[in-house]
Amino acid sequence: MTAGWIVGFAIGVVIVLVVVALVVPILALARSIGRAAPLIDEQLKAAEASTAVLTGLRTTIDHAEVIVAGLQRGRARLGG
Repeated sequence: MTAGWIVGFAIGVVIVLVVVALVVPILALARSIGRAAPLIDEQLKAAEASTAVLTGLRTTIDHAEVIVAGLQRGRARLGG
């Protein structure tokens, strides 16, 4: 083997080690996210269930606005 081959081989090994050093933490992070995903999904479903009643809030607000408008008209007619 000539010096050129040894230098080329060494550079190749260094490049492979750098790539591995960069990819391993990414894979570890992806694995931890994958483990947490079911818990996150459960919590999102619980949040959806606990906030489902808020869909009727618009109706409540509309009725409250009608009531307040009626009270304002009544107060105006009574001179208040």
